[in-house]
Amino acid sequence: MLLLPGSVLPAELAYPGLVEALGEGAQAIPLELQVYAGELPPPDYSLATEVEGLLREADARGFDRFHLVGYSGGGAAALACAATHGKRLLSLALLEPAWAGNERSPPEEALWEQFRELEKLPADQQMAEFVRLQLAPGVEPPPRPDGPPPPWMAKRPAGIKAFIRAFEEGDLDLAALRRFTQPVYIALGGRSNPDYFARMAERLAGVCPNLSVETFPDRHHFDPPHRVEPERLAASLLALWRRAVDAA
Repeated sequence: MLLLPGSVLPAELAYPGLVEALGEGAQAIPLELQVYAGELPPPDYSLATEVEGLLREADARGFDRFHLVGYSGGGAAALACAATHGKRLLSLALLEPAWAGNERSPPEEALWEQFRELEKLPADQQMAEFVRLQLAPGVEPPPRPDGPPPPWMAKRPAGIKAFIRAFEEGDLDLAALRRFTQPVYIALGGRSNPDYFARMAERLAGVCPNLSVETFPDRHHFDPPHRVEPERLAASLLALWRRAVDAA
């Protein structure tokens, strides 16, 4: 299976706990996002760029079909892959995907107006506001790490802007997802912004015919289950994958 991270932590830092919890029998491979392949995002960056990158990796490893897991921005790319290359996937696991198409409910659209405003903020304020918008009202953001930011953080403001533009310009093929009969799993944090992640899950539940949702009540988008409760998430993913293989 291939694991796509979100737009902040690099792949190597996002999934070590989950990979360990899945055990030696699972060939779980974290992939870095294409948006960070260079010093700046590609000028023509889109979610198709991420899909092409993960399919190249699957081909290089000889994976004709595979399980795909994606968190946040990586979850959006994973969903785009299911819509455009669904036959390659045995299953799809979405850990609070950052985007599920642009046919949004009014509360979602109001939230997206605030995301659009991020580009107008100074770079040192963008990350804090980006975090705040993804948390439920009253939930405190995680404390900032001590010391200077790691070198990879310098790429994040441009990468996040590229993701937001890609979402705005994206076109999710809902008809293709209605034909995607492989198991789909969504993990939600109970302390994440419900007008963002829970509403997207509701929309996808009306599209994907074989979708299940699991809520982790004490988690939010920035202390997600794959980092804080990896054993519980691993058990859910292994059950999903067994179900997918049995149905294949």
